[in-house]
Amino acid sequence: MSMSNPIVFRSELKPMAPDLFPGLGSSSSSRQRDLVFVVNPLGANGRTGKEWKKLLPYLRSRLDKKCNICESLTSGPCHAIDITREAIREGADAVISVGGDGTLHEVVNGFFWAGKPVVSQIKEPTNSTALGLIPLGTGSDFARTFGWKNDPHEAIERIARGLRSSIDVGVISGESGKHHYFINVADIHLSAKAGFYASRYKRFGNLCYIIGALQAFMGHHNQDLRIKVNEGEWEKCPQVTALCVGNGKYFGGGMKITPNANPHSGNLEVVILQDFKWYDFVLKLHKLYNGTHLMVKNVSSRSVLSIEVEDISGKGVYIQSDGEHLGFLPKKICVLPSVIEMIC
Repeated sequence: MSMSNPIVFRSELKPMAPDLFPGLGSSSSSRQRDLVFVVNPLGANGRTGKEWKKLLPYLRSRLDKKCNICESLTSGPCHAIDITREAIREGADAVISVGGDGTLHEVVNGFFWAGKPVVSQIKEPTNSTALGLIPLGTGSDFARTFGWKNDPHEAIERIARGLRSSIDVGVISGESGKHHYFINVADIHLSAKAGFYASRYKRFGNLCYIIGALQAFMGHHNQDLRIKVNEGEWEKCPQVTALCVGNGKYFGGGMKITPNANPHSGNLEVVILQDFKWYDFVLKLHKLYNGTHLMVKNVSSRSVLSIEVEDISGKGVYIQSDGEHLGFLPKKICVLPSVIEMIC
């Protein structure tokens, strides 16, 4: 995204209590925490905005005394990226994603610029800017990895405590040289195609994933792919149905696709499904949801630092990350260990 006309952070944010907002980056050791809440009011067909308004009184009652609370409503795609970058540059204590995995995905990408982490422009920030999450969207798969309930009040309690833990992030690069970041799962071929179609039906809630999967199955063909793991030798993977790279465990509305993934591990988990037919998904769907599919024939798993994936057929194989369509192969996916602090 072009930053030729960057958003001015203070003009974008709306302090909910102006008398408690002396300015970000104060050098006072007793200063209040500056928390920036990035909200997609149109998320989940407008439900996110409505639930956020209902949540505000409780949020104020829990955080107002020790935090400067700022809300910033996104106005369109990628707006959360710009808001996050400016918040970090201004020395915010934390940027809190309010919504589903799509909003979280944008906020995570806002932690980076031109292939590097964004840093505060304040000379001596007390802490690096942390990432926070209040799940209020269609899907909150990343929260499931931590065992968090889809409960915004519980999320506010975590934010009030302010405990931090370093987490990994995945980065995807292609022939253009641009970098794209993901916090949860990147996936290739059938699952990515299903996600692409599911995005058109988000008005149906989690049902959109089933509709997307059915549409993706129409005309689907398994493809031969080439992969290179950890800068090693190229190897052929015949008849790939889906290839998933997990930093988190869940995607697609609760499917435990990469059950051994751990965002604290410094690695990514790669799960490859090969030569699956439509009836395999019907018969084994419960295994995909409870994470026991790694014992199924034609399913393999490995832990990696990096993986490159190429399409042998040249027919155009979809790739997405955190539910966002990223185009087609070839791509390289790497882990960035402990690159973000998250409020846990």
